[in-house]
Amino acid sequence: MSTTHPRLRATTSLVALLALSGCTSLPLSCPAPADVKPEQLHGIWTVQLDGAGPNWSLHLGPHPEHRGSLRGELKQGALRYPVVADLDEGELTLEESHDGQRITATWLGKVVPGSCGRALRGERTGPQDRRQAFRMAR
Repeated sequence: MSTTHPRLRATTSLVALLALSGCTSLPLSCPAPADVKPEQLHGIWTVQLDGAGPNWSLHLGPHPEHRGSLRGELKQGALRYPVVADLDEGELTLEESHDGQRITATWLGKVVPGSCGRALRGERTGPQDRRQAFRMAR
């Protein structure tokens, strides 16, 4: 009778099976911030703006006209604002519009190291150059 814990035996068996099947490396750790791709930002995010009350929801997807860019919507209750964004080497630039024509606010942020592209932090500059720290997370 083995005294090895059942989960350890299962893990050991999986590693042996992977080695026998020709897989010589385990999955890589999460990407460095500079290696996060725009596609990894597709989906729904929770956004916290310092001093701005309740959280916002940010929906991002591919921009239909500009390959590698993002387009989406920032939502809070009945408020809905279109956004466009770019991610370059872990740095996010997002433009928010309240009328669909002019830029109301610019968001500059960075992928949080160790977050695997699931968290970003930065600063939003809005009307009258009002600055607010922001955090985005999944």
